[in-house]
Amino acid sequence: MSPVIQEARVGLLTYRLERPMGGSGVSVVDLIVAELADADGVPGFGFSYVIAGGGGLVAERCAALAARFLKAKPLHPAPCHWREIAKSFNRTGPGPNLVALAALDLALWDLNARRHGVSLAAEMGGKARAVPVYASGGFRPGMDPGEAADIATACVEAGMAGVKPRIEGRPSDAALIAAVANAVSGRAWAMADMNEKGDQVRARWALDMARDHGLLFVEEPLPVADHEGLRGLASRAGPWIATGEHLQPVAAFTDLARNRLAAVLQPDLAMVGGMTPSLHVALMAEALGLQVMPHFLPGLYCHLASAVPSVTMLEDFPLLEPLFQGMPVIENGTVAPRDTAGHGLGLDPGRVSQITWL
Repeated sequence: MSPVIQEARVGLLTYRLERPMGGSGVSVVDLIVAELADADGVPGFGFSYVIAGGGGLVAERCAALAARFLKAKPLHPAPCHWREIAKSFNRTGPGPNLVALAALDLALWDLNARRHGVSLAAEMGGKARAVPVYASGGFRPGMDPGEAADIATACVEAGMAGVKPRIEGRPSDAALIAAVANAVSGRAWAMADMNEKGDQVRARWALDMARDHGLLFVEEPLPVADHEGLRGLASRAGPWIATGEHLQPVAAFTDLARNRLAAVLQPDLAMVGGMTPSLHVALMAEALGLQVMPHFLPGLYCHLASAVPSVTMLEDFPLLEPLFQGMPVIENGTVAPRDTAGHGLGLDPGRVSQITWL
């Protein structure tokens, strides 16, 4: 007989950063928190997020979904619940629904893994392994090439497998990329992130520049919806294209993967709808010989990497990490799941009082 999900509650925490970060200058993040517990008191913790704020609507959807589909209902494997809940979006679409489902899905994986006394990696069918990590934090568009090179050098000396500065499709990008590529040459990978700011002309120029400097890939040289544009870029000799952090649902990755419009897929936990669809993307990539490098959260996605070998590198962009305790430590440029049941993450005790429970 299946255990019952006795408790299911959802809260919202607004996290204001000390300074803007990333290519879009993020200064606030809304964290959606989901806490489950079965009749034996075994807990499950999950979260989702809305970068740049506006997460109140998502939190409300998350609470409604938890009340409708989970509370006082039998507990099943997380993918079973994911499919049941996702079917209810047929009239309203993915959007905020999937971002809300991500928190519940992660909590369900955590609860099941804890009940079984295994890590999330093991619950997904894998075993712990150390996964290479590349650094993208600290870089910003238009920064001084010397400063970017110094950051890249420090990252490589700390053991990072690669670095990913940000570019905008401007002439000044050439000096920045040259400085970073020279700083890490022969020691680590260099990549570049264009944050969907390109058009056909500037994207082609950026890929040619990246090829000349030996970059591994260019991330989001075009908006991810521009499949024809990506098709043209992918047919050219040069570095690989990486994209996917803004995609939902899983089906949106299918055309990219099947037609080789991108060689590196980058699912985002919140946008794609949780760990269940992230697993689906990774398995699809494995079948097609593509790579997966999820959008940040290496301390969580190291479990996925331990379950599916197509996850080859993880991104260190320390945005949400200050909100949690139990994050695995990046050592010598790699990260591995901790030896604990579930995913091992919990909200930092000092943040609990900041949650508004719905």
